[in-house]
Amino acid sequence: MSHSLRLHAPTPLEYFATLVGDDAGLNLLEAAAAIAQDEFPALDVQAVLAEVDSLAERLRQRLPADASAGHKLRSLTRYFHQELGFAGNINNYYERGNSYIHHVLATRRGIPISLAVIFLELATQLGLRAQGVSFPGHFLVKLRLAEGEVVMDPFTGHSLSRERLDEFLQTFRQSGGLPDDAELPIELFLQAAPPRQILARMLRNLKEIHRAAEDWPRLLAVQQRLVLLLPQDASERRDRGLVLEALGHWPAAAADLAHYLEQDALAPDAQNLRQRLAQLRRRGEPPLH
Repeated sequence: MSHSLRLHAPTPLEYFATLVGDDAGLNLLEAAAAIAQDEFPALDVQAVLAEVDSLAERLRQRLPADASAGHKLRSLTRYFHQELGFAGNINNYYERGNSYIHHVLATRRGIPISLAVIFLELATQLGLRAQGVSFPGHFLVKLRLAEGEVVMDPFTGHSLSRERLDEFLQTFRQSGGLPDDAELPIELFLQAAPPRQILARMLRNLKEIHRAAEDWPRLLAVQQRLVLLLPQDASERRDRGLVLEALGHWPAAAADLAHYLEQDALAPDAQNLRQRLAQLRRRGEPPLH
């Protein structure tokens, strides 16, 4: 008697979990592209990677074998922003599609971080030493050349002077993103962001979009990914619990809030959350007959 072997296709969330399981094997572009599978479950992430590979190969074939890093960077910047036409989506900055890599590839419009993810992959494939920078309020890219470090705005393709970076920081501080007395050296804000941190910032952008729209199902999908990505961050478990509460999933919400309180019993919001937790547990009890 023979038995057919049934293979279980991973869900989008299971696939994402395998991609972000450890830092050593974390492919930024693949994991970033996979975020869109919440909205487009049938999205072929490997096709997205192949498209970026094709863009990189097209430029690589034009460059001389002995091209310097400076030559490669100038060529890539012209290619990316002028020939391919990638630019910031100024007219619809808060559209969620700006955070979906396949959508940015199709429309050539995005926000700084999604443009940077594509630019970083192209730069890496050309042999450039490129890194993302999680600068306050505006994601940046930095590259190390023989003559020094270059910091670029992926929104425009412009290199940024120390004075321009200071302006970015002051704008963010004035908007309330940083306290007035936080006069920290700008170098502190120019440290390279690891892939996990970049993915977290991408997801938190979507988180704010969905939270502002009170789109609880989409917000829950994002929170599921943040909990997988940042398993040590109890605040993401708390936030997932609050979304689960909004959706009426009382036992699951209670479990997340209880986990948060176990991790930080003295948190500023602990008293309020203990009250909510008690209510959730009462709601989750089976009715009496």
